Amino acid sequence: MAAEWKGKSRGTVLGYKIFIFCIKKLGLPSAYFVLYFVAAYFCFFAKDSTTSAYYYFRKRLQYSRFKSIISIYKSYFVFGQTIIDKIAISSGLKSKFTYDYDGVDQIKEVLKQKKGGILISAHLGNFEIAEHFFGELEERDFISLLTTDVEHTAIKNYLDTVVKKSNIKIILIKEDLSHIFEINAALTRNEIVCITGDRYIKDSKYLTHELLGKEAKFPAGPFLIGSRLQVPVLFVYVLKESRKHYHLYARTSTTKGRDANALLKDYTQSLEWMLKKYPLQWFNYFDFWNANKK
Repeated sequence: MAAEWKGKSRGTVLGYKIFIFCIKKLGLPSAYFVLYFVAAYFCFFAKDSTTSAYYYFRKRLQYSRFKSIISIYKSYFVFGQTIIDKIAISSGLKSKFTYDYDGVDQIKEVLKQKKGGILISAHLGNFEIAEHFFGELEERDFISLLTTDVEHTAIKNYLDTVVKKSNIKIILIKEDLSHIFEINAALTRNEIVCITGDRYIKDSKYLTHELLGKEAKFPAGPFLIGSRLQVPVLFVYVLKESRKHYHLYARTSTTKGRDANALLKDYTQSLEWMLKKYPLQWFNYFDFWNANKK
């Protein structure tokens, strides 16, 4: 069966070193070329994520068997490209890419209100380069990212030595819920707190809602926080549209009051629209719909 997400992504320091060597010494095209083989490797040897991706394309998007298989390979390939692009942009190659800004004025409007905001995103596209879209804003250092502390520390430590340090602040989710105080402090500083809303971790609180025609579990935290703190809530995604072009989408939620389920419904409608527009860029490679249980 495809495993539930444990909070850790795959990858090794050696893999990152190879791509960074290609980017700096041989150029971006060489790094993309290596991906042809890496994507094929994952198709055959990342059984759990490949099984989950097949279900997503075949059952939820209703692709044919052949198109589903090809889409798995394409999805792995684009995922690799977004990682390479993130490294390249953070290494001073931002000018080699072009960008469209769709709704960034809504982020500016939230910052003008001086009470902060909640930004709910997804493992869709390349949100980690979002800060590079905000260079024209007068405010600086205004994003805090709520995350777990389970990613590969070795990879993070290595990347800190070779790329420009991100301005995004990190708020770690803690069992004692002390991160709630950090979130409130960030909002008081007129910061936008970013949370991903599409990965439920086993044994944590969750809400359910339909996505692409089937009920699924979503982490309760982002929607409870977004509905209770009485600050603006936005949905923001950064999608890759061509080899060197990205598009930012930002939309303000219209949900009113302390209604977490209504906010989740608003979010799933937004996410579903994006998935249908960019089906290959949902890098949520786990059994999201709990469909592969024996």
